[in-house]
Order: sequence, then C-alpha cells, then structure tokens
Amino acid sequence: MAAESPGIAFLLSQLGAHAATQFGARVEELGLTPPLVGVLRMISAQPGLSQQQLAGELGLLPSKVVAFVDDLERRGLVTRTRGTRDRRVQHLTLTTEGTELLGEAIEAGAQHEDAFCQALAPDERAQLKALLERLARSHELAPGVHPGYRWIR
Repeated sequence: MAAESPGIAFLLSQLGAHAATQFGARVEELGLTPPLVGVLRMISAQPGLSQQQLAGELGLLPSKVVAFVDDLERRGLVTRTRGTRDRRVQHLTLTTEGTELLGEAIEAGAQHEDAFCQALAPDERAQLKALLERLARSHELAPGVHPGYRWIR
C-alpha cells in the first residue's frame, strides 16, 4: 500500500520548520535569534512602546520580555526610558546601532525569502502570499507576530 500524500497542514508545518531553521541560521550570523529580531522589529515599528505593551503584543510573559530587553540593552541596541507619569513603566527605543542591525536582519530576511521561494515564479509567489495571508486572517493570527512566541518561557 502506497503512503498517502501529506496534507496541506503538514506541508505548511514542514516548510515552516524548515524556513524557521534557515532564517535562524542567517540571523545567527548577525548575533541574533529569531525572537530577538521580532522584538527589534516591534520596537522599531512602535518607538516608545512599553515593556508591558511589548509583552502583550507578542503574547510573552513580562519576565521573558525583560530578559530579551536586558540582552538588547546590554549590547547597546535598545534604550529604556522611565515613564514621566509612571516611573515603573519602561519605554523602549532602538539605538542607532539597533536600527542598523535590524536593517541587516531585514536584508537577511529578504535574501532568505528569495532563496526559499526560488522555485516559484513571481506571480505564483504573490498568489501564495495572498492565500497564506487569507488563511492567517481566518485563524485570527496577529499580523507580523509569530505564534511561537507563546511557547517561549
């Protein structure tokens, strides 16, 4: 009896794991991990975002966000500024170095996507992206936020 062809969900999972591993290897060359790239992206998109807001948007435990931000701050990539209304609130901003490194990570991501999708013609790539975006919306996934953050402890 011949093995059944895998279904769409399996193929998406298989390709997702493969893509994540390859992306991780690319950003590791920059001294980053995929979660750190995500944190940098989120802070870049919303300068002044508080640590608490960042935790909420990523679906992470606040203590994990503190550990990520501690690492990024130690490396001179992020600054924390105490809130003027509530001094317990820490607002986050990328430094010049953080912005530059994020730019390198974004470029690595673009190169990764080009290599990953090389088997597809440009119109096929656009169609696949549109279909995947529709599936993501139907599952109420937050745009630009990897659901894997929920499992980071």
